[in-house]
Amino acid sequence: MTPEAGSWPWPDDLDGPRAAPESHRVLLDEGGIRVLEVIVPAGTREPEHTHRYPSVMIVDRPARLRYYALDRHGVDVSPASGADALPRTELLAPEGPHAVENVDDHDYHAFRIEHALCA
Repeated sequence: MTPEAGSWPWPDDLDGPRAAPESHRVLLDEGGIRVLEVIVPAGTREPEHTHRYPSVMIVDRPARLRYYALDRHGVDVSPASGADALPRTELLAPEGPHAVENVDDHDYHAFRIEHALCA
């Protein structure tokens, strides 16, 4: 579900590149489109962060990940942990506060293309 204008309940300092700069690098930010490179090194957990806009995630170096998330009431909404066996591309809705832990023996690598105009 896309947040309505002015309804995003989380602060701007939780935005992915601001809250988790070690794992989220901005490659392009222009015309309502932002491209992030996402790298989560093996054995690390990134800080809690959000993604305000719908996006496309292109995973070119999968890894086994553990996902941690809470809703705005503090209720755990984490999906089951699992392995990403193959590179993949998926559409993602905006994400509230969450963190990813790489429980694999190699780095996770992806590109996330966020589109503010779809919000």
